[in-house]
Amino acid sequence: MKSIENKPLVEIVIPVYNEEAALEKSVKQLHQFLKQDFPYSWQITIADNASKDRTWEIARQLTVAMPEVKAIHLDQKGRGRALRQAWNNSEAEVVAYMDVDLSTGLEAFLPLVTPLVEGRNSIAIGSRLARGAKVTRQWKRELISRCYNLMIKTVFLNHFSDAQCGFKAITTKTARQLLPLVENNEWFFDTETLLLAEHNGMVIHEVAVTWVEDLDSRVHITKTVKEDLKGLWRMRKSFWSGKGHLAEAKEINPKITDSLNRAA
Repeated sequence: MKSIENKPLVEIVIPVYNEEAALEKSVKQLHQFLKQDFPYSWQITIADNASKDRTWEIARQLTVAMPEVKAIHLDQKGRGRALRQAWNNSEAEVVAYMDVDLSTGLEAFLPLVTPLVEGRNSIAIGSRLARGAKVTRQWKRELISRCYNLMIKTVFLNHFSDAQCGFKAITTKTARQLLPLVENNEWFFDTETLLLAEHNGMVIHEVAVTWVEDLDSRVHITKTVKEDLKGLWRMRKSFWSGKGHLAEAKEINPKITDSLNRAA
């Protein structure tokens, strides 16, 4: 892993699993966009979580070709696991992630991270359900997404509209506060992080996005739905019992104490 001379202000993580077909094209497209249209210093991190194809080989080739790209490899699957490792080890002030298919229009990225860079918010999400969003996808997935987000709102009375869009950003300080409380390391990681953020009084900034479905998605709907339902029930019980507060993070991971003290 190569070091970067100047620490980036924003680090964009792309978690991947068996994405040899899409990885090179997407990273080059993102790299070009950031160089031309993004005003802050940045770094792209490819987080390969146990791919079995040529994904890791391609990722390493990209790091050689582009100094602003680095890659990390995990031996276990799980998008949440990949994000956890990348975010915990980031030197940037703001960490973000987006899906490798770039389904979300990149024009929304600057509005996503600017409030975090400027200190007005600590966490931001792209939303396919916010007013002004433009979405192209099959009716079945649209229905599942809307039902899932309606279920979250019914149970938790949350304010964010779209838990699952793969287009999010968080300040590194906030990530290190919340991550010790997040139990899930797979697809429910996003929802759990957002619910914990609101549970601790954080306001989540939303950006309406343009989003086009990738028909070659690696998401297994039935498995993901089961995981989400189990996660929601676990969190509901946790909140009912008075858990899920940042003070508990110090007990779960004593190292967080230093981070919280430096942030105070």
